[in-house]
This record gives sequence, C-alpha cells and structure tokens, in this order.
Amino acid sequence: QVQLVESGGGLVQAGGSLRLSCAASGRTFSRYAMGWFRQAPGKEREFVVGINWNGIRTFTPDSVKGRFTISMDNAKNTVYLQMNSLKPEDTAVYYCALSDGVGRFLMSADAYDYWGQGTQVTVSS
Repeated sequence: QVQLVESGGGLVQAGGSLRLSCAASGRTFSRYAMGWFRQAPGKEREFVVGINWNGIRTFTPDSVKGRFTISMDNAKNTVYLQMNSLKPEDTAVYYCALSDGVGRFLMSADAYDYWGQGTQVTVSS
C-alpha cells in the first residue's frame, strides 16, 4: 500500500521560511513525478509546483514564483518544498501527491494517483 507522509508544517511569521517534506513508501517507483498542492479555507485546491524523476520542474504560479522551490531525493522517494518569504496568503493545508506515470499534465490534480494527508501551514502577519 502506497503511503505519502508529509511533515514540516507549522506556524511561522510573515517573511519566514518553512521546509515541507513528503516521503513515499510502499513500493518502488521508477518513472514518476511528485507535486505539491495547497488548499486554503473556502478555496479550491491550488497547484503549487511539481517535479519528475529526472529533476525537471514544472511551471509555478505567480503566487509562489521565486519564493517556493521543489526538490527531490530519488534514493529516498522524498520530495521537499522549500518555502521562503512566506505571506499570510500562503496559509493553507499543503498536500503532496505522486503521479505514477509519464507524460501527464502535472498541474492537474487528476494526474496524481496518491495523496498525502496534508500538513497545515499558517503564516501570521
């Protein structure tokens, strides 16, 4: 059974940084991609950033561009989200997801087969 376990969320002041981690377990993955989404209260789930097994990163929305960086450790099947210069509007539950395939449109939630439970990020002003 595939599991994605996220960690690293919490409360931080505006301008601060957090690093989220997401470890996949349960089977061996070869050609795959992982991504981060977020969902704020009362809003739809929003794509943040993705990366594939080759280290190729996706487009990032303007809301996080230049502040959030994704990286991957293939040996550990772990993806990281480094979040800098955090703003109150970054407050959300952050979800990692794994796409077990190639050629998918990674900015769509439909591309992903497995999801983590989510981790809360709260940015105070």
